[in-house]
This record gives sequence, C-alpha cells and structure tokens, in this order.
Amino acid sequence: MVRFKNKLTLTGTATMAALFLGMNASAARMDMVDVSNNNGYMSMAEYTSMRNEFGVKAVTAKISEGGTYKDPYAASNIANVQAAGMYINGYHFARYATKAQAIIEADFAGKTAKAAGLPVGAVLATDVEAEEQNSQSQATNDRNNAAFMKEIQKFGYRADIYTSGSWANNKMTIKDKTGWIAAYPYVVNGKNWYSTNHAWQWSSTAKFRISYGGFDVSQLNSNYYTAGQKSTIKPTNKDAVKANNRKANKNIYKPASSVKWVKESKTYTLKTAVKLRTGASTSSNTITILPAGDTVKTDRAIIQGGYRWVRQPRFYGYGYLATGPASNTLEYVKSGATHTYYTVKSGDSWWEIAQRNGLNMTSLASQNGKSIYTTIYPGQRLVVW
Repeated sequence: MVRFKNKLTLTGTATMAALFLGMNASAARMDMVDVSNNNGYMSMAEYTSMRNEFGVKAVTAKISEGGTYKDPYAASNIANVQAAGMYINGYHFARYATKAQAIIEADFAGKTAKAAGLPVGAVLATDVEAEEQNSQSQATNDRNNAAFMKEIQKFGYRADIYTSGSWANNKMTIKDKTGWIAAYPYVVNGKNWYSTNHAWQWSSTAKFRISYGGFDVSQLNSNYYTAGQKSTIKPTNKDAVKANNRKANKNIYKPASSVKWVKESKTYTLKTAVKLRTGASTSSNTITILPAGDTVKTDRAIIQGGYRWVRQPRFYGYGYLATGPASNTLEYVKSGATHTYYTVKSGDSWWEIAQRNGLNMTSLASQNGKSIYTTIYPGQRLVVW
C-alpha cells in the first residue's frame, strides 16, 4: 500500500488518454482507492474528480504503522474525502508478531484514527504483509489478527484484513465474506477475482486526471466499505465514468520483451491434476494429464501468457505445464516444493531483480507476500522460483 506521488500541473485534455497503465481487468471497477503519506497532500478537488469522472465510491487512508508512526496526511485525507461526499475508511500497516503486540498496535491505531477524525462506523483494516508476519505460522497470524480486530472494534470501527492473494489462506485465514485481497493478474478474462471477499485490489498503477502517481484501486464485492456512514456519493458525469472504466479495462498490458526462459532444476509434487502440453500456452495441445501427487522434474521456467510455465525434459523432447497463475505461482504445486532464493544487494530494486530472473516484478513481489512498493533491504532473501 505504499505509494509515491509526483504532483504536476495538468492542462488541457491530453491527459485524459493516460488514465491507467498496467493490465486488462475486464471485470474490474474503480470502486475504492487507498492513499497514504507517499501520495502527498490530496485535495478535495482531486477526490471530487475521482468520484465524478471515475466512479470511485470510497477511499481508504493510511492511519498508522506499527506502534509509533502516525500518517501525517491522515487528517487531511479524511476531511477532504468526506467533503467530496465519499465514504472514508482507514488502514493500519501491521508490524505485530505476537498477540500482545497486536493489541498494543490496535490501541495505537484506534486512538490515532479518532484524533485524525475517522468517523465511527468506518472500517479500520489491518494491512498484514510485513516481514514480521511472514516468519509466523498461519495459526499465529490468525490469533494476532483476531486480537487486533477485536480490540479495534472497541473504538467503534469495523474491522477487516488486507493482504496479498499469495498470503490469503496460506499465511493467514481469510474467510468468505471477509477480507480485502490484493492480486494483480496479467489478464482477468472476465473473471471477478476474490468475488466472495469484501474487496479485490486489482491494480497498483491507477492514474487519475488531476492526480499524478500510481494509486491502488479496488473493486468492492460487498457494501462493507460503503456501510456505517452517510454519504452523498453520486458521480455527476456518468458518461466520463463509463469512458474511463472502458479505458481502464483495455488490454494494454504487454509483458516485457526481455522476459526469457531461465534455468531451473526443480522437482515439484502436484496437488491437483495439471495438463502437460506441447508448448507454454493454454492453446497448445495436451500430451497427457498429470494426476495429483505426480512429481515433475524441470529444467526451465518462464512467466508467460498470465501463467508461470515450467519445462519438463521427456524421452522425446519436452513437455510444458503451468504451476499456477502468474500472481500465485505455485497454486497447482504442493507447498513443500523447494524454491530458489535471491539475496537482495545494495541498490537492488524489484524491477532489477525481476529482470535478472526472467520475472514480472508484480508477480515477484506477490509470491514473496509483498507489493512492488514494499521497501526491500540488503540481506533479505526473496523467492525467485
């Protein structure tokens, strides 16, 4: 959820064509945007533009992080979103690793939200995607998240969990009719990802007409983030909303031309039946269907066509199979599969590490339980395969 913003003066209508960069999201709507200090000061006019021209209904503003950090723009974001007639919610970036720490952070977040003016009835979600939770068991994270959410409700706020698709029901339990899940696929193909959860964050590169920089944008699959408050939300330019949604949903994403097959010597055990194909494409002919429990030895891998593909040497040539969608690269493989790790060096970026390993950087970040805006540090180990 960390965003960087560079405000520029906008003139004319030329910028209307550059609304979104990123991906095809034919099922996705721009219902909710989240903001933090890294977006800088956001005016009422900017939020009004989001509402009138893009159909944004709700904004979720960063309130706090850990046990000491207060977002300096929380109060102005809350006030300006409300002035624009939109629903306002908040989120706390979690650093807790124990139940006691979760309660302390919830108390800090609740008090900070009250001071910043977050109205009673709003959602105050816990953003769980940090190294502190990555090293915990699912049971421990579930216990800590439950403690945070129970405590936050004492302040009159409704609770929820934000996390990545690769962490949901892996690093922590996210039940149906709960949760705000981030997953940035190559191609949605009409599929409404995470339709049984409250919200699906489908892009981190949204651009709005009078606001510069990349924004997280989510589709709401329930009224959870638009309940408990009064709102005058009514997009006044319905034609613009339709046009901007059409432009946002165009298939303008093109994988980097430099993405190539990389060496991989692995043995995977399948947890579901997978088609072995003559090529790395869902349109390639099927050689056979490998049953669940079968083991597959590979020598190459690539992110291509929305999937992570691996190559299996065979007596006659090769077979190709997907280990899962690019945003969740081991969905079809048992979690016990071994990984290849890369140790972050000084000066590295998500883009550089991804290019070096033949990956898409959003997929690389997602399979490590992070977003491309999460800060990485020298010495960290990242899963690259």
